[in-house]
Amino acid sequence: MFLNSILVVITDLAAGLLGNASFRRHFHLLLSALLLFGPLLSFWVSHYSVFAKRTHFLYRVFLRSGWGWTCIFVGSFVFLLSFSVRRSLTLSLRHLSRLAVAGGLWLGFRKLLCLLENATGSCYEPLSSTLELASGTNGEQPLLLLHEGETKEACVRSGMLWRGYEVSEDALLLCLCCLLLAEETAVFGPYLNLGGPSGAPLRILFLFCVLLLSLWVFLLLCLLAYFPQFPTQLLGGALGCLSWRMLYQGWYRLGPSWCCPGRPGVGLLSTQSKQDETSETLCESNATEFN
Repeated sequence: MFLNSILVVITDLAAGLLGNASFRRHFHLLLSALLLFGPLLSFWVSHYSVFAKRTHFLYRVFLRSGWGWTCIFVGSFVFLLSFSVRRSLTLSLRHLSRLAVAGGLWLGFRKLLCLLENATGSCYEPLSSTLELASGTNGEQPLLLLHEGETKEACVRSGMLWRGYEVSEDALLLCLCCLLLAEETAVFGPYLNLGGPSGAPLRILFLFCVLLLSLWVFLLLCLLAYFPQFPTQLLGGALGCLSWRMLYQGWYRLGPSWCCPGRPGVGLLSTQSKQDETSETLCESNATEFN
């Protein structure tokens, strides 16, 4: 009972914050500020910190599988929230389809960025030190031998250097996941205010989503501070924000239909006395939060 009370208090506070119109209206601006000014932290952080190593546990376990972790927790929360209220598999799948759309967009961007890197980059093999000494370039930029026709993956696998135009996939993924988590979990606050049922499993999943959102923001800050790559990270973050705006601020506003899953929270409460009022409230809230 005591643990359940703590869970209720924590989740109510988190739901109130994430469901706040001001927070939702300015969260993307917070991420933009991190992308712009985060690299400046590299002048103050210690490069001997555990977070300055790419082999750190958080980078290996969470960052490399960021989209998978997001799909697991957000998908579970969205499905349990929608199915426990309406008992409709069709409605649950419609809400889950937003993750499928975002996942397809993420995979599409990865393919396009890979094509861009291969088209604009080149593979170089560093010459041996003996050749460098013979040519009198000791202490200067090392000589490089160009290998044409190599892809970035094959070049890096062979232990050579790849130089070209890149866009940070990590920044893109983290920004997209942060904005997606903020959108999908923001409905929980209005949902509780409208009297929706909320058992311990649903609250625990919501809490996991909040913790995952906090982790993604923290990892984004770590990447910007310990591994600054300007402007590639800025461009990656911009693509993530653009994806969110196209989906949640554009397409999903058209409303639920055969070609659109609709915005989060629409149609979740189905009590006969409050069905119309709930749908109208959620739609109006979602439509005006970013205006």
